[in-house]
Amino acid sequence: MTTIAEPSTTTSTTGSGSTPGTTSGGRGWVYAGVGAAVAGIVSIVGSSMTDAVYRDDIAGDAEAIAAKLAEQTGSILMFHTGAMVCALLLLVFAAGLRRRLAASTGVDSLLPQVAGSGLVVVSVVLLMGSALTTEFVFGVKEPGQLVPETAAFFGHWINTVPWVWASAGVTALAVGIAGLRHGAVPRWLTWVSLGLGVLTVLFGISPLQYMAGATGPLWLTITALGLIKRR
Repeated sequence: MTTIAEPSTTTSTTGSGSTPGTTSGGRGWVYAGVGAAVAGIVSIVGSSMTDAVYRDDIAGDAEAIAAKLAEQTGSILMFHTGAMVCALLLLVFAAGLRRRLAASTGVDSLLPQVAGSGLVVVSVVLLMGSALTTEFVFGVKEPGQLVPETAAFFGHWINTVPWVWASAGVTALAVGIAGLRHGAVPRWLTWVSLGLGVLTVLFGISPLQYMAGATGPLWLTITALGLIKRR
């Protein structure tokens, strides 16, 4: 009688450099997160420096505000560049973070999708927050080309909309929960994410929603740097 050998089910991992439960993708997404964090901080600083609408000496005077904005085009461009770079790099980091969490939590978990989606929303917020730059960074140099009241509106716009990082708090909470339940991130990063996530979400819900523009980029910076060290 002839015996037919069973096909082997053992797969060699020699030279693959990976083990079950890990991902073998590149680390460029983590560096994109660091770049997004730096650019996000730059955008917040540039926005803060564009303070024409908040100066007591010209408060309520639209023409004076427009004239002051004409002197602050450097900080406007600083804000705009930072916001745009951050918005684009966040898309890469969001995709990588989703993949990283999915490798630890499994395909049935909602945490990876929630984490990635939160950063995509921040990207949209930054795109919208910087959407009026072209119209006004040149317009304030030509006072006759725009209504002064619209320039004052622009000053408020770039000091409010780009600061709404509330959904980054949702991402931070998703990362924290994934770390707590599945060990997806180091223990210290788990608690940092949970703490800053709660704080960012509470800021977003409250009338102090623009404070999320401080805690959101802070969480992003810590997380991206922490993941570089982890890898």
